[in-house]
Amino acid sequence: MKRHNTTSHFETPDALRHDAHTLAEDAKALLEATAEITDVKVAEARKRLADALETGQEAYENLRERVIMGAKAADRTVHEHPYPTMAVVFGVGALVGFLLSRRS
Repeated sequence: MKRHNTTSHFETPDALRHDAHTLAEDAKALLEATAEITDVKVAEARKRLADALETGQEAYENLRERVIMGAKAADRTVHEHPYPTMAVVFGVGALVGFLLSRRS
């Protein structure tokens, strides 16, 4: 049985980033649109939404910093130890190739 590529447009990092940004913008617009409604339930929902937006922004910034630090560490390691890095990459590639060839 031949497998089809199941990666959709929505699973790419750029698409996920775009969707998260759109969601945040829509949530901010909702907060602005309901600013004058004085109902207690709406006020509670607005507070929860504002807290969730703030938490999401903090998580995004934290993740972004960790990814940048990881990329810099990997770059340093590759530049400091190029031959061992090539050996590891070759070994991992050979192992993945072997495992994939056995699935057929």
